Amino acid sequence: MQTFHGHLTYCTNIHAGESWPDHFAQLQKYVPAVKAEVSPNRPFGIGLRLSNLASLELSKEPALEAFKVWLKEQDCYVFTMNGFPYGGFHHVKVKDMVHAPDWTSADRVQYTIRLFRILAALLPEGMEGGISTSPLSYKYWVKTEEEKANVIETATLNMLQVLEQLVRTHRSGGPLMHLDIEPEPDGMLENSKEYIDWYFQYLLATGVPFIADKFAVSEDEAVQIIKSHIQLCYDVCHFAVAYEDPLVVLERMHFYGLKTGKVQISAALKGLLGKGAQREDVISNFKMFDETTYLHQVIARRQDRRLVHYPDLPEALADADNPEVEEWRAHFHVPVFRTDFGALTSTREDIARVLARQVGKPFTQHLEIETYTWEVLHPSLKLDMDQSIAREMKWVLQQLES
Repeated sequence: MQTFHGHLTYCTNIHAGESWPDHFAQLQKYVPAVKAEVSPNRPFGIGLRLSNLASLELSKEPALEAFKVWLKEQDCYVFTMNGFPYGGFHHVKVKDMVHAPDWTSADRVQYTIRLFRILAALLPEGMEGGISTSPLSYKYWVKTEEEKANVIETATLNMLQVLEQLVRTHRSGGPLMHLDIEPEPDGMLENSKEYIDWYFQYLLATGVPFIADKFAVSEDEAVQIIKSHIQLCYDVCHFAVAYEDPLVVLERMHFYGLKTGKVQISAALKGLLGKGAQREDVISNFKMFDETTYLHQVIARRQDRRLVHYPDLPEALADADNPEVEEWRAHFHVPVFRTDFGALTSTREDIARVLARQVGKPFTQHLEIETYTWEVLHPSLKLDMDQSIAREMKWVLQQLES
């Protein structure tokens, strides 16, 4: 929905359905109910997630036209999409395969271009659109620094193919659309430093001569074109797990003249590890969130402030007695409307700070709630799906309006 501070929605990766008919059925079931609760008298924006299979099916003209008719009937619109998970995301073991295929693959390129074609067909006139995507690849898939450099270089060159299509679309009168890179723990890009280093050392270094040659523009113009079409997806949970101060990150982005295409509003689990019974209680509560579908990276902070990375929650639990560790933060998206999870809390305060910054000094047009873990959360943490989504949206609206 349009607010004074940007378009607000939730990501439909919350809903199961890997084929388009199945996912559309979920949208038809839940979106009208959520809209009636939070946006009954104004258009409701949708953050659409399509698997590769669903994108192929929705690309067909009859399906796309039927969806456009439904959007009009429901007074809804699509302004952002989630192009990170390519394959199955519900009722299957996802874990590190959420990164597959990565940006070294032609399949990732073709899938992303297809998503942008769909988005271009759905965007309301005059509105910019964005698609979030994976942070190039997964760090644990590479073994050496040389291999890592090759992966980053190949991924960047492949991303330029998408960039070229976005520029051509915009220069031919189509909408301005941007690819929003989403750093996350253990991604090839996992924090603001790695994102900014990649942007200047790889993306601009290879992209500027590429765009300047393709479109006969100056190098300065090429830089601005790239900054308009390749932006950051700021997932608040991911940056909080990495212990990054959101205001520092956003000021750093501003300093370097880099744009944020989308904020994904999500909260991570955190727990302070004391001693004795308190520590046991915290660890016991983390065990309740050890499920087998998604990757739940943990970054621990030691007493000397150094960080310890665990690829998944089981590896952290195996090191639970480490006396040097004083805090855990886990990549487990929990409802944003609460902070109390037994002996654990959440990083919701980071969301409040990001939204306050957006109100005072706007830095994006797209705000998307992304608590995709409802199916694996304990029943005590949720209501019916539409009520849970509406409750999150109302909490965010309160932050924006306070």
